[in-house]
Amino acid sequence: MSGARLAWTIAGVAGAALLGVLALSRQASAAPHPDPRPGVTAERVLPPASVPHVIGSNEAYAAARTMPGLLDGIYCHCECAKNFGHRSLLTCFESDHGANCNICMGEATLAARLAAQGNSLQQIRKAIDRQFSR
Repeated sequence: MSGARLAWTIAGVAGAALLGVLALSRQASAAPHPDPRPGVTAERVLPPASVPHVIGSNEAYAAARTMPGLLDGIYCHCECAKNFGHRSLLTCFESDHGANCNICMGEATLAARLAAQGNSLQQIRKAIDRQFSR
């Protein structure tokens, strides 16, 4: 193989590898967070008497009841959007799904804690992506 041809082959392989790395890092960098719906409420979130008695469930459902707009703007990393058609993290708490999933409960309680500390939706999304993305 001539020197020029070898150089072009190496450059082509390196370019392909770089494109692969960029594509993978782009996919893992951000979740497809939904936009919070204006005026969304917690009317469909399970009431306290209907929440399954699981460690952490009361706190997670309370977060959904007190911050529906926030949770409506967060992607749930348990992939319930793909598996159950959930729109956002808020949807997880409209049934017993949230109480049966550590990811849902973890995201909701983290979001509530960060919101109480004054973090923005963007900051909360980034923290959730760092902790829960696969």
